[in-house]
This record gives sequence, C-alpha cells and structure tokens, in this order.
Amino acid sequence: MESVGFIGWCLAHLNYWTITLLMAIESSFIPFPSEIVVPPAAYHAAATGNLNLVLIVVFATIGACIGALINYFIALWIGKPLVYKFADSKLGHLLLLSGEKIEKAENYFNDHGAISTFIGRLIPAIRQLISIPAGLAKMNLGKFIGFTALGAGCWNIVLTILGFYLERVVPEDELRATVTKYSHEIGYSIAAVVAVILVILIVKNIHRKR
Repeated sequence: MESVGFIGWCLAHLNYWTITLLMAIESSFIPFPSEIVVPPAAYHAAATGNLNLVLIVVFATIGACIGALINYFIALWIGKPLVYKFADSKLGHLLLLSGEKIEKAENYFNDHGAISTFIGRLIPAIRQLISIPAGLAKMNLGKFIGFTALGAGCWNIVLTILGFYLERVVPEDELRATVTKYSHEIGYSIAAVVAVILVILIVKNIHRKR
C-alpha cells in the first residue's frame, strides 16, 4: 500500500525527476504502464507550460533505460533457471510475471536478434520484458543501451505528442482511458512500419551483395 501511495504521489507531482523515476519503474519488471506517466506530463505541459515537451521525452527515455538495465543485469547475473523460477513464483505472479510471458519475450528476441530490443519497446506485451532475454543472451551492453534508448525515445515521443494533442480535446479525467485505447494501436502500427522498413533494407543489402 505504501508503494501505491508513493506512486500516486509521484503522479500527482509530475516533474522531470518523478518522470524519470516512474519510467524506470515502468521499464523494469514492476507492472506500471508508461501511458499514465508521459501523456499526463505532456497534457500538463500543454495546459500550464510548466514542463518542456522535449525534456519530458529526454527524462522519460533516461528512466526507461535505467529500468531496462535493471532487468538486463538481473537476468545476466541470476541466469535463465532462476529467472523462470522467479517469474512462476507467487511474488512473480503478483508482479504480473509468468514463465509464459518470459518465454514469449525470449522467443521474440531469438527470432529477431538484437534489433528486437528496439522494436520490442514499441509493443505493449513485450516492452517491459524484452530486456530480460537480452541479459540472458549477454547482448553487447553498448548495443543494448543504444537500441533501448532509440525504441524508448520513439515511444515516448508518440506518448508526448498524444498527451499534448489530447489536452485540446479530452477532459483530464478521461485522459488515461483515451491514451490506453489509442496507444496500443499506435505502438503496433509503428512496430509494423519499422519491421517493413527493416525487411526492405535487408532485401536491398542482399541484392547489393549479389
């Protein structure tokens, strides 16, 4: 209950530091949606001018990278058997984890390689967990941070634009429901576009080598 109260306090006092902290929590294995952090910050920035939209994206992305690094190093240090054991424990289920979810993220990583740490940041079901298989695979840290920052940055830009736009058309008490409704669709659409671009680049590269 204390942690819920603390998160509630942070959401009621959104600034660059609380945005960073909440996004670090969101990006780790603790279930906490980014949709209730970044869009409200952008919404208030549009309404009051107290926050800068660019800095919202920057600090949200820094927080996302911190949370992703927590997952990465936990997976790297404790190894696959303990990761799955924790995910299937009572505490893991309390945190909305399961071996099935970890396996799904791991399969996604294995199917798409290092680039999945970028694309995965745009997909709701994968976003928070994609760092775990990256840690299990001992992915190059510099590449991991780069792809994570790029993916999280793209997603935070989308959420910031959404929050800024909705300030004109949606009452504040309807903001969360509206953002949740559209953010998933937008995330999947961006991921699909990125996937198509990557396929085109790969095909062009193959033709060039031939």
